Amino acid sequence: MNATAQKLEPEATPISTTLSVPTPSEQDPLDLMPWLPFTLSLELPVARFTIGDLLTLSQGSIVETACHHTSDVPLRVNHILIGWTEFEVIGDRIAVRITDQA
Repeated sequence: MNATAQKLEPEATPISTTLSVPTPSEQDPLDLMPWLPFTLSLELPVARFTIGDLLTLSQGSIVETACHHTSDVPLRVNHILIGWTEFEVIGDRIAVRITDQA
């Protein structure tokens, strides 16, 4: 067999399977600031609510809203819309579940 008719086989290239774990300097800077203050707010439409009603509110008061309990309610952090939530009852408490991100 002459040099021009030789069959050339491709060389095998090893594939690296190691995973890189971020070092502390590569972490998200927000993970290093758990103390960062923010304001979390939900916007609920309230039906027939007066200043007198506001002044008589106390712990355990119930306020009627103008939305259905499965309606999506906007969730804001520092006045910036970040998603939509719905109310859920857990035991004797009310909670919100994030249903969509803005």
